[in-house]
Amino acid sequence: MGAEMRRIHVGNALSAFGLGFTVPYLYVYVAQVRDLGAMTAGLVLAVFAVAALVVLPFAGRAIVRRGPMPVLLLALVTAAVGSLSLGLASTSTTVLMSAAALGAGQAVMQPALATMIVDVSTTETRSRAFATQFFLQNLGLGVGGLIGGHLVDASRAGSFTLLFAIEAAMFLLLVVVMATVRMPRAPEVADAPGRARGSWKQLLGNRAMVQLCVVGFVLFFACYGQFESGLSAYGVEAAGISTSALGTALAANTAMIVVAQFAVLKFVERRKRSRVIGAVGLIWALAWVIAGYAGLGHGSQTMATAAFVSTYALFGLGEAMLSPTVAPLVADLAPSGLAGQYNSAFALVKQLALAVGPAVGGPMGASLHAPYIVTFLVFSLGITFLAVRLGRQLTPVQNQPSLAKSRVVVRGGASTESVQTAA
Repeated sequence: MGAEMRRIHVGNALSAFGLGFTVPYLYVYVAQVRDLGAMTAGLVLAVFAVAALVVLPFAGRAIVRRGPMPVLLLALVTAAVGSLSLGLASTSTTVLMSAAALGAGQAVMQPALATMIVDVSTTETRSRAFATQFFLQNLGLGVGGLIGGHLVDASRAGSFTLLFAIEAAMFLLLVVVMATVRMPRAPEVADAPGRARGSWKQLLGNRAMVQLCVVGFVLFFACYGQFESGLSAYGVEAAGISTSALGTALAANTAMIVVAQFAVLKFVERRKRSRVIGAVGLIWALAWVIAGYAGLGHGSQTMATAAFVSTYALFGLGEAMLSPTVAPLVADLAPSGLAGQYNSAFALVKQLALAVGPAVGGPMGASLHAPYIVTFLVFSLGITFLAVRLGRQLTPVQNQPSLAKSRVVVRGGASTESVQTAA
């Protein structure tokens, strides 16, 4: 990694650390500490999703016109203000307004940072760069959540104010770190404003990108959208999982990502991306089968708990395979100068899935146990089907970037450019 990439990765880790500090405790803070009730706490979580859906379409256009750096810095300052305001808020109105600012800032960070990674990486290094980003994000979230859990005290509002103040400080520290990054000069685009306005139409005309967005929606809906809603409700209600065991399952997911990320990277880099995504669908299908055993089988409570923890670990393995696969593919599908637009579009799809997933999975996981497992087992198998279809829309090099290295053929000690047979 070059110096600029290292700074970007430090920024990713800091932002994740800050989020891990507060996100797990938002509900308790709003509903109990500020005594605003469960309804307001639920609205705060909804505001996060709505704010992201509102700002992401404009974020892509701004990144195309202005570049990722100024957009990222504005997002960081907005998130810092929102976080500090949330720690000081005491009424429903101020809490919801602060949550909107924090949610909007967090949402815009994702495509801006992803575009910066694209700009300072090459096709050959991009998979490793995104794998490192995902690794550091999960590590930051885990460490932040662990430390934050030891700092908060539900009986003292001041402990939560300190928590949100630390998160705001992390965002401001990230402003300083990112300001030192020297991005490579972007190629001149004759009509950047016009391209920004027409880029959505161009994106929708890219069949491969549209199919990738469909695959992405199902991926986030069937996995990430179930972690803290449907799957946890199913575990408690159907499998009798204790809250401590649920925490262990979430820890197993993070641990699998941290341990497996670089172990699977070499395997993933040499395989077709569509096949990797398809394999993830099969792994997650197995995870749902094991979850079905945990809640619907007739084994002991120990076996049910072990099966439930294994389900989260298998999801983590799939996530580790996706991180060096999906994000680099989004970048490779984007025309020159439009990486920000494509990253924002994919982030928008992710937010939609994360909004719909809990709304659908939560009630099913709590009461319709067998239909819940069958539904998401089918969705996981659908990932494999959609991945096969996606592969037909990709060029050989888009599907397997390692083929690009075969362009240079050494003959008699001299390097000559050969015709790319995969073209």
